[in-house]
Amino acid sequence: MGVSGCGKTTVGTLLAEALRCPFLEGDHFHAREAVAKMRSGQPLSDEDRWPWLERLGAATAQSIAEHGVAVTACSALRKRYRDRLRATIGQPVRFVLLDNCRERLLARLTGRAGHFMPASLLDSQLATLERPLAEEEAITLVTEDPPERLRDMVLAQLAGGSA
Repeated sequence: MGVSGCGKTTVGTLLAEALRCPFLEGDHFHAREAVAKMRSGQPLSDEDRWPWLERLGAATAQSIAEHGVAVTACSALRKRYRDRLRATIGQPVRFVLLDNCRERLLARLTGRAGHFMPASLLDSQLATLERPLAEEEAITLVTEDPPERLRDMVLAQLAGGSA
């Protein structure tokens, strides 16, 4: 989880490979209208997000039922979005917040080609982000290390150790 440009897809793909499980890219579950809205520089409303979260949660639940585990990339910016995902998935869920400073995130977004999410929406996402509460037991990582190191840190924490 995290704002655009934090590394969700990169770290999530590596994590899924290590766990030998499916990787679900949350961006692929957005409605065309939502993608068009973001592409035009408009942030999504909760009404735009609820159906997306339902589709993504259902796909994650199906993947877990079929494979025992899944890795899903999703912004999950607010607690209520994470709660909706947990309820829809119906299985234990661990969130990993990939975090960084605005300047680093902006540099990543402006250096990335072909993505529908414009850098102009970063401040909106940062303003929306509700950092996970202690009871959510999320893993929080600052994305300055190489993606492989971040993957290993997640795997170590999931296993109950430290990285």
